[in-house]
Amino acid sequence: MKSKSFHIITLGCKVNQYESEALREAWLGAGLRELPAPDGADFVLINSCAVTARAVSDLRAAARRARRAAPSAQVLVTGCAAQALPDELRELPVDALVPRQAQSGLLHRFDAAWPGAAAPEASVFPPFAISDYARNRAVLKIQDGCSQHCAYCIVPQGRGPSVSRPWPAVLAEAGRLVRAGFREIVLSGVNLRQYGADLPQKSDFWELLLRLEAAFAPEFAANSPEQAPRLRFRISSLEPGQLGAKALDALGRSRLTAPQLHLSLQSGSPAVLRKMNRGHYDPSDPAGLAAFLRELRGLWPRFGLGADFIAGFPGESEAEFAETLRLSEALPLTYAHVFPYSRRPGTAAARLPGQLAREVKKERSARLRALVALKKQAFLRDQLGLERVWVVPEGGKPGRGVNEFYSDCRFIPASPAPIPPAARAGQEDRRLVPARPLGLEQDCLLVEKLSSGTM
Repeated sequence: MKSKSFHIITLGCKVNQYESEALREAWLGAGLRELPAPDGADFVLINSCAVTARAVSDLRAAARRARRAAPSAQVLVTGCAAQALPDELRELPVDALVPRQAQSGLLHRFDAAWPGAAAPEASVFPPFAISDYARNRAVLKIQDGCSQHCAYCIVPQGRGPSVSRPWPAVLAEAGRLVRAGFREIVLSGVNLRQYGADLPQKSDFWELLLRLEAAFAPEFAANSPEQAPRLRFRISSLEPGQLGAKALDALGRSRLTAPQLHLSLQSGSPAVLRKMNRGHYDPSDPAGLAAFLRELRGLWPRFGLGADFIAGFPGESEAEFAETLRLSEALPLTYAHVFPYSRRPGTAAARLPGQLAREVKKERSARLRALVALKKQAFLRDQLGLERVWVVPEGGKPGRGVNEFYSDCRFIPASPAPIPPAARAGQEDRRLVPARPLGLEQDCLLVEKLSSGTM
């Protein structure tokens, strides 16, 4: 009998990408066939995001396309939107919404009983695991959920309270990915600041990073700048409140951590941060973030620094937004993700007075992006003085890749044709490629692959 087929559509963050990969591996292991498009599939799964109104709009469009392409398929929606917005999504042309709390049942059920799968206990880390990845840079999920309850954020409704993955499971999965040939592994979670607080041994993210260092550095770390690196761990996103003496110690001792950080800043105004329920850090504190980054420069002479910002939070004045501009100018940012505030149902911020007009949010976002774009160009120009960078080629993007500083790179001449989305990259494609910076092309570093030292 012909095996049943499936297609997965993933929207949203790296955590969603990870969970889709875990489901994919489970279904292939159970004998299902993966199709590169919804057409002809028996099952179509859409892994959704609810962080912004745009994300929900993308979900609606994806559901309509899937139904048109596969009218006889069972179309299911899971992820944060299915959990947080079930009433809003009831009119979607799909067969069922599988809430996040029942998502683990998708690992084992392949029939109409899927939506009724039993939910795990909230305190248990979801039983997802991977040994491969659809991209050349693998994501390793170490934490889920969030207990911060920022005023603007719907994630706690979509993912529940913070839960941490026990470190032995993290190390075991890192080992599987390394054996599969991955040489960049992204340590990802919803809120890494909360990692370990719920574990019996009460650890934190920096202790986990040093455990990974101890497990893999003896075999894979370069012992000098001249040696080729054979593995790097990239940190997905951090809270400013994590950046202190313990962070400096861990980053200083690590030989495997990519020299790049991404911070959830959201605003440079202490007053706005308090309204966001993010008063656990003060960007204006001279002994805080700026001091940490100066000390980090002593460990990493050159590093990438990204940040998330929300422009136009309810009640944000022009003066308060100017504080965000001044902070962005002062910090050594090399890129940023800037989002106009998106009013999310059920969040505290949705009920606040002073909701700003769409045009105001859009204009402030544009100003902040323009400022950061200049800093990004300056950082790219700075890299032209380097003898070499180490690039992971991007499967599916011919001649493209990302270097250790998280800068986009384009090889000259271009690499071969991209890998089809449903295909797996070979180990050779996942290695760190030495390349010489040659010039700039808009927001991209032009590089030439060097003939020796590829690891």
